[in-house]
Amino acid sequence: PRAAALALPDDGKILAMDINRENYELGLPVIEKAGLAHKIEFKEGPALPVLDQMIEDGKYHGTYDFIFVDADKDNYINYHKRLIDLVKVGGVIGYDNTLWNGSVVAPPDAPLRKYVRYYRDFVLELNKALAADPRIEICQLPVGDGITLCRRIS
Repeated sequence: PRAAALALPDDGKILAMDINRENYELGLPVIEKAGLAHKIEFKEGPALPVLDQMIEDGKYHGTYDFIFVDADKDNYINYHKRLIDLVKVGGVIGYDNTLWNGSVVAPPDAPLRKYVRYYRDFVLELNKALAADPRIEICQLPVGDGITLCRRIS
């Protein structure tokens, strides 16, 4: 969250979610030293219930300019179903790891590590769903393990 917070205007806000608070606290000293703690709200726990509550609340519809997802790959499609409601038209959702160690283009019988093989189908499902979603335009960047940027157009 620190790099994103640096780019935000003074009144900009970041909502960071993680199932493990220690991940957030690891970077907290750097965030505080940079004077950015007031821009970041942290919620601990599984993201789907938090997102469901935000959608049910109604006041968050179309309010986010940018959302970045680096989470449990088996729920990426479930995140997208919720996040598309929260990001505004013209806003961007970024999904990390959409090339998934190159496995998304590997033949079905390719030798893959067990966890790569397990999550590959979930990443493929997401990639196909994003490509077919008429509410977004996408750009997949072959940076690191792949990042797909989705700009909401409707």
